Amino acid sequence: MTQQQLNIKEFLKRRKHFIRMLGKENIAVLPGASVLLRNRDVEFSFRQDSDFFYLTGFDEPDSVAVFIPGRPQGEYILFCQESDEKTALWVGANAGIDDAKAVYGADDAFPIDDIDDILPGLMENKNKLYFPMGLNPSFDQQLMDWSQQVRSRARTGVSAPAEFISTDHLLHEMRLIKSAQEIKQMKKAAKISVVAHTKAMQVCHPGMFEYQVDATIKHHFINNGAQQEAYPAIVGGGVNGCVLHYTKNNAKLNDGDLLLIDAGCEWQKYASDITRTFPVNGVFSKEQKALYQLVLDAQYAAIAHVQPGNHWNEPHDAAVKVLTKGLVKLGLLKGRVPTLIKNEAYKPYYMHRTGHWLGMDVHDVGDYKIDKQWRLLEPGMVLTVEPGLYIQPNAKEVDKKWRGIGIRIEDDVLVTKKGHEVLTSAAPKEVKDIEALMEKSRVA
Repeated sequence: MTQQQLNIKEFLKRRKHFIRMLGKENIAVLPGASVLLRNRDVEFSFRQDSDFFYLTGFDEPDSVAVFIPGRPQGEYILFCQESDEKTALWVGANAGIDDAKAVYGADDAFPIDDIDDILPGLMENKNKLYFPMGLNPSFDQQLMDWSQQVRSRARTGVSAPAEFISTDHLLHEMRLIKSAQEIKQMKKAAKISVVAHTKAMQVCHPGMFEYQVDATIKHHFINNGAQQEAYPAIVGGGVNGCVLHYTKNNAKLNDGDLLLIDAGCEWQKYASDITRTFPVNGVFSKEQKALYQLVLDAQYAAIAHVQPGNHWNEPHDAAVKVLTKGLVKLGLLKGRVPTLIKNEAYKPYYMHRTGHWLGMDVHDVGDYKIDKQWRLLEPGMVLTVEPGLYIQPNAKEVDKKWRGIGIRIEDDVLVTKKGHEVLTSAAPKEVKDIEALMEKSRVA
């Protein structure tokens, strides 16, 4: 039984809600993703567009979903590739028109090659056209061309949509609040990634290369059915940990350095996102431990503010306060903490936000502000909490002993009715737990 069959009721429920929000006399058109070329005739691994998959569960390229509230012949139409024995011989069988209806729940289905002939007719006499504006410029142009075809037939008594509206607000607000099924999938992704990070700590030792640790993580992902990463892993040893989006992962790991790993798998289209930082040799130096504990304290403070009814920025404010106070205590900043926060004096060492939405995309959809005000957290939202400190190797304003230390600690947090749940809490992050795990691995 396929994932789509297991979740057929979930996708149907989403479509019904989406169609209700569209309103009668309107139409929504969503294109799926296409296969992209890596080089010459070699293709990247296909990944379906998240919005398209969220409503359809259909995981094939070059497909288009159409939603027409109140259409007598069916409100959900799917354009897709036809079944073809020759194509199946080379790349495997696809769903085809029949399974688009029987398996994936489309009310009606047509070959994608016929879309130019059929879709303009479906757009006739519709007031508003909803589509993901700006996401795919070439498809946007196709929609404009189809609309113009309808407009050109005005003398026959038909009209084209007079208003074009992005689907983003409707769909992304839906995606922001996770269902029980989605939370289950995210917990599975988190569980796999937690073990991968734990294994990375266990195998790491001086003299290895970053890519060897990366390979350990990827092996665990794939070996447990998560065939795709949620994003390219960051495995940065030493000063590479100070590079926020470092992905070369090709340097040698040196005794005495820290290793920052930001990696997460994707499970059935849902992402996990974990960062752990630990000593390559298994033991934190005095300076590493001091900065690490400061970041960990900041993370705990931030997580404590992930509560329903709190606004989005409260966890960030809590982390900044702890970090700034700690940097003053350690001598990296001088002055009054409130003034330093107001002047953003911490930014040379902590330059990013404390988190982001998490879901089908690692930087998931959903507005952070409503009417220019930070939105309130609600049960079902999932976010990351990831404070860090990055003391650049050329930071001459601080004592040399601090330079080149990069630390980030990141967990995935679900907002619940009474507070929060840390989905990735099983990944070791206390100093004593990390050192004990790595010591045990060396002895073994």
